[in-house]
Amino acid sequence: MFRRWWIWGAAAAVVVAGLVTWLVWPAPAQPPPRARVYLEYTACLLTDQHGVAGSPARSVWDGMEDASLATHAQVQYDAVMGEQSLGNALPYLSSMVDRRCGVVLAVGAAPTAAVGAVAAKYPGVRFVVVDGTATGGNVTGLRGLSGPQLRDRVRVLVTGAVRSATPR
Repeated sequence: MFRRWWIWGAAAAVVVAGLVTWLVWPAPAQPPPRARVYLEYTACLLTDQHGVAGSPARSVWDGMEDASLATHAQVQYDAVMGEQSLGNALPYLSSMVDRRCGVVLAVGAAPTAAVGAVAAKYPGVRFVVVDGTATGGNVTGLRGLSGPQLRDRVRVLVTGAVRSATPR
């Protein structure tokens, strides 16, 4: 009988020791989350029908992505599909303004013409036109740049726009 109690006591001690060990054992280190936390600021790119595959839109998009990595601003683009005209580009540009894009970049004849037509109506939005003729107090023109120079200039402009619009 004594032997039975000893076996049950030892088994209970093993269970208790295991439970205590499990409770006090440190949790494994969790890897950092993979999801990025974005600011409530969006930079938008309006291109012609070629999207970001065409030149110089590819360099502009790469610069925007660089700025996003540095600032955690959101970036997005849209391509004017169909006829490449001012009338067809205006709804695309209006949707970007409606989505509260803080800075809108335009590449291509129709997108830059649309910026020229409406920039004055939206003084709170910064516009950047690449190789376009649009002007205004809230419009920055980038002419004669390509490749890495254009990418770097876009990164600087978008980063500056984000940092001036977001509290620190």
